[in-house]
Amino acid sequence: MKRLFAFVILIISIATSYAQNSGSSFRTKADEAMAAKEYVKARYLYLKAYQAFVNNSNTADAIPCAVNVASLYHRENYYKEAFEILSSAERFLNSTEESSSKTQPALHYPIDRERQRMYLKLRNTERANEQLSRMKGWAEQASDSTLTIDLLSASAQQYYSLGLTDKGDAAVNSLIAFYQRNSDFDKAGECYKDLINMANNTGSARLISRAYDKYISWSDSIAGVKSDARVAAIQQQLDQANADIADRDSSLTTKTATIIGLCILAAILAGALIFVSILLLRYIALSRRQSKQITTLQSHNELKTRFISNITTQMKPTLDTLPQSLPAVQALHTFVGHIQELSNLESTLTNIYPTESTDITAFCRDITESIKDKLAPDVKMIVDTPKMTAPISQEPLTHVLTHLLNNAALHTPSGGKICLEVKKRGPHNIQFIITDTGTGMTPEKQNDLFIPFATVRDLTKGDGLGLPICSLMTIKMKGNLRLDETYTNGTRFIMELRP
Repeated sequence: MKRLFAFVILIISIATSYAQNSGSSFRTKADEAMAAKEYVKARYLYLKAYQAFVNNSNTADAIPCAVNVASLYHRENYYKEAFEILSSAERFLNSTEESSSKTQPALHYPIDRERQRMYLKLRNTERANEQLSRMKGWAEQASDSTLTIDLLSASAQQYYSLGLTDKGDAAVNSLIAFYQRNSDFDKAGECYKDLINMANNTGSARLISRAYDKYISWSDSIAGVKSDARVAAIQQQLDQANADIADRDSSLTTKTATIIGLCILAAILAGALIFVSILLLRYIALSRRQSKQITTLQSHNELKTRFISNITTQMKPTLDTLPQSLPAVQALHTFVGHIQELSNLESTLTNIYPTESTDITAFCRDITESIKDKLAPDVKMIVDTPKMTAPISQEPLTHVLTHLLNNAALHTPSGGKICLEVKKRGPHNIQFIITDTGTGMTPEKQNDLFIPFATVRDLTKGDGLGLPICSLMTIKMKGNLRLDETYTNGTRFIMELRP
């Protein structure tokens, strides 16, 4: 009986050891796949490692693997799978805590951290705030400086992304204060640079200006602290050298040589300090000039927008008094509307259009159907799209594609061909390509194609603002619109979106 019991214990020990070793092996291979940017393979291997660690009741290794799996699902926009693996990991962790009567906040934190990232990307502000609150509780329980730093960084990113700049500033200030208490000035400097990068990403001139001002003020104050520290260090070295010289009974020649060497060292250090100070002052001056330029440009843009709005508003009552049936009056009305639309787009260029998941094939067919009555006789309309759904901004995308197809129909003679193609160039890259076999464009027209008011026009034959408006709309859809200058059998426009 004792031998049987010992044999069972041995089998269990071997199985446990194998599960642990297989989990570590899968995790090592997953790390290698991540380094090679083989993300699908890495996700599969992390999932296998997670399952092996769960079978071995190893929470410390299982939870990070589960979070990596969720992050890779999230990267490909598979949110359902990402939330499911996090829920599975949380249930496993709760079960382990119940059996051991010991809470592990440091393992709960990364689960809620990944959820917070996903809710921010999904723009679910309420759930993102809820996860941030939970993260704060776990970080306080864990009393881990690493989690505290990550929490402050996550808070700053969330608040800035939601436009809560005051709260974002408070989180960044707390993070910088933490580094300054530990005299880690380089890390504090990196925080300010991250703040400037976040401001640049938002495109807010006010936030950019404030970020630069904060960095310049901090640089000015810390430069003095660093200079004092360096001078104190040099002074300490010099004092120690003098004390050593006084204590030694060596020859006068040795003492003199030592003093000269220390003086040269002090001169080199002083020179280096002066050189660094000059570079720092030049950088500060450049930053201030850039900040002033950004503020000036923003002010000019606001004045231009207000000026255009006032002009179009004042023109409308006069136009309303003219005979509306006249082509010139109708053209002026259209021109005023286009100017107002162009101005509004320029002033809201950083406000990205919201998206929704759409059947691309059906969407493109509906657009081409709407312009068939404008085709010349025997013009062939071709729609070439893969079966796919994608997050797009339907209304502005419909406007841009309809405008391009109408232009193609206008310039394609009888017997020609117009083609609308959709190509998926990557997980976050979609191209809409409109090609016609029409008359094409001269090089002169190509140069000014997307520039408003580049030439004087007869407004009854079009104001030339359609393509500039389409270009700005495409930017607000996180994309770009361009003419394929290599295509010579007509005209081809390529609109590339990165939803």
